[in-house]
Amino acid sequence: MFKNLPDIAPPATKAMFAAANDALRAVPPAFPLEATVAVNPFLGQTGEDLAHAAARLARVGGVRLTRERFDYAAMVTRGEITDADLVTALQASPYAGKPADLSVLKSSMHLDMPTPEALPTIADLAARATGTDWPAIIARCIGLWAAGYFDRGQALWTPAPGAGTFAAWREWATHDLTPELAGLTGFCRHVATCPDTPDRALLRAAQALGLEGQGADTLFHRLLIDLGGWAQHARWLLWQAELSGGADATLADLLVIRLVWEEALLAHLPELADEWAGIRAAHARPVVPDAGIVLDCILQHAAELAHQRTLSGLLTASDTAAPVQRPRLQAAFCIDVRSEPFRRALESLDPGIATLGFAGFFGLPVAHRATASDLVEARLPVLLSPRLHSHSCTAPAQDTTQRIAARAVRAFGRFRQAAVSSFAFVEAAGPFYGAKLVRDALGLGHHSGADAPPVLTPGLSAADKVATAAAVLKAMSLTSGHARLVLLLGHGANVTNNPHESAYHCGACGGHKGDVSARLLAALLNDAEARAGLPAHGIDLPADTLFLAGLHDTVTDHVTLYNDTPRRSHEQDIAEARTFLDRAAHQVRVERADRLPGASAASLLARARNWAEVRPEWGLAGCAAFIAAPRAVTASSDLKGRAFLHSYDWQDDAGFGTLELILTAPVVVASWISLQYYGSAVAPALFGGGDKLIHNVTAGIGVVEGNGGRLRAGLPWQAVHDGEKLAHPPLRLSVMVEAPQQAIADILDRHPSVKALFDNGWLSLFALDGGRVAARWRPGQGWEQGARSQAA
Repeated sequence: MFKNLPDIAPPATKAMFAAANDALRAVPPAFPLEATVAVNPFLGQTGEDLAHAAARLARVGGVRLTRERFDYAAMVTRGEITDADLVTALQASPYAGKPADLSVLKSSMHLDMPTPEALPTIADLAARATGTDWPAIIARCIGLWAAGYFDRGQALWTPAPGAGTFAAWREWATHDLTPELAGLTGFCRHVATCPDTPDRALLRAAQALGLEGQGADTLFHRLLIDLGGWAQHARWLLWQAELSGGADATLADLLVIRLVWEEALLAHLPELADEWAGIRAAHARPVVPDAGIVLDCILQHAAELAHQRTLSGLLTASDTAAPVQRPRLQAAFCIDVRSEPFRRALESLDPGIATLGFAGFFGLPVAHRATASDLVEARLPVLLSPRLHSHSCTAPAQDTTQRIAARAVRAFGRFRQAAVSSFAFVEAAGPFYGAKLVRDALGLGHHSGADAPPVLTPGLSAADKVATAAAVLKAMSLTSGHARLVLLLGHGANVTNNPHESAYHCGACGGHKGDVSARLLAALLNDAEARAGLPAHGIDLPADTLFLAGLHDTVTDHVTLYNDTPRRSHEQDIAEARTFLDRAAHQVRVERADRLPGASAASLLARARNWAEVRPEWGLAGCAAFIAAPRAVTASSDLKGRAFLHSYDWQDDAGFGTLELILTAPVVVASWISLQYYGSAVAPALFGGGDKLIHNVTAGIGVVEGNGGRLRAGLPWQAVHDGEKLAHPPLRLSVMVEAPQQAIADILDRHPSVKALFDNGWLSLFALDGGRVAARWRPGQGWEQGARSQAA
């Protein structure tokens, strides 16, 4: 971010830096591949509604934020969207330019809407004037430099290590002759004469470009979008710094770098000045949705109303008076939508099996260090900061042996990539790789086993053990009625040759697998000191209850159980659970295979090992709802793996602390996931990760298409599309919570950023009562009661 200026600074200068800071906040962060988590691509637009965001991103990104109109028309023809849905959406739209009535709306949705064009940059104008593709040249030059500068261990050398972003680029650009050879004479000299601080360089470029405060924010936003994923990576650096109370200037420096390019092109082609003045004037106009955008947003709202109507019909009235018997088996899953089919299959095997849903980090905000590693992994939602630390406990000799082996592998990799040895290596060792290629193609590659059991470092005191265990059990609504065996099942995905592997892991675990959190919690809940203090917290935990951690592989649906503290008394229980899990896995594989192109239940196991498989699974594609309620509300329904299911009983939540945690953490994380899939589906050119078939990992942080250029953030096209149609119907998330309406409203009032998601329509909120929709939150108006809310 640009620093606050002193009061004596001219108003124009203050306005320029304020506009730049606004533009920086409009960019969403992109997490590195090593721990990719879903990010709301509209994070900078949550203060406005979809229509305004669509108008803004049409101006700066040239994209639509809704589906093609013929998709909505087809839904109307099939009867999925009813006239009642259309009328409700039409009436809810606050814009004067909306269709006059239902008939006009229905006729208008058959008219094609042209794809918007972003306002051109000077690079775009220069390309039209000269025939030289300046946007591509800029993307390649900046991408080549950024790949080395931001490198996280992939490159063999890094330009200007330790230097600030702008200084490092200046040093590089003064020696890069690519722009000169393309026709931009004097570019190196232009960069060399730039002010040596980003602040002054921005002011000089802004003056040369004729920029003023009004409209500069969207113009700056336009240039940041032009940088693609590099800007989003820099936004992540700022996110990380602010999470720990610091600051980071990388994104601001990138904006200045892009401005210097614009300044140089305009100086080289002064004949563009008049046309550029028109572009500046267009940026200065208010961002207002036109009639076409308003129509598209009405149709999108109608599609969401149709889904909500269907979803409401699937919920079951809960019967709290039913007699409670001790379950034969209990299993706690992550709320991830991929758990819903497995829970449903497992419960179908025996009426004594009960499942529940909870965020996959299981309430333990842990920073973990694996065996033979100094890398600390934050295994918790990215909205939180770690408060506990753990490592996988191994004997010192074993740790040393594994470290030596890992270093040998890294050294060998460096040797075969080095400039001096790479060609000789290929000549000498190339034929021996034939066997490896055949083995990998047949899916026979080596797969490492489970890591050693994790332990907290330092360990918790007896009082802290009790407090932590009680807090987690209360948050899970698991304070009574425990089975002899309670499974704590995290999830992860075993895939091969997939740079986006971490995107298939647990978002609640920061893009890592959920095994560490599950194993830590199982150890804590089995600990004698922790259990001894639970009765004082009103938790009745039978002495014969054993907690057992496991990991659900969402590609194969196999569940690995970690019997870290074996008990002979529970061997039969564990064997029976193993049988239930295997039978449930088979059912789920049959169900999931119908959705995956070219898949069968048997082939899902092989897809995990296939290095050419672009769709090992669908991840969270299809996610559309978040339901926080007792399991009885959803247990009888086939939600088709499209709902996040969080177990919650408000009557056991004194003070509604658990409800507040659900609304401010899991709901927000789920909204990020939902909106990332939404953005990658409706605007893949801007928010999607591109084509997996031509991906190359760059800098160890992301992918590019081909051999350079813009970093691509977001989900690959193959993650949301099956080759013929979208596999993810783009819908904003519907949140359904069984809790008193006033309690929900009070929590939203205490958290304005969360309330904005509902008030601006990025999420829909429903209050349940006895498993039925009792009220709907109307954006900016609060609760609407009764039959209309249920119909909507």
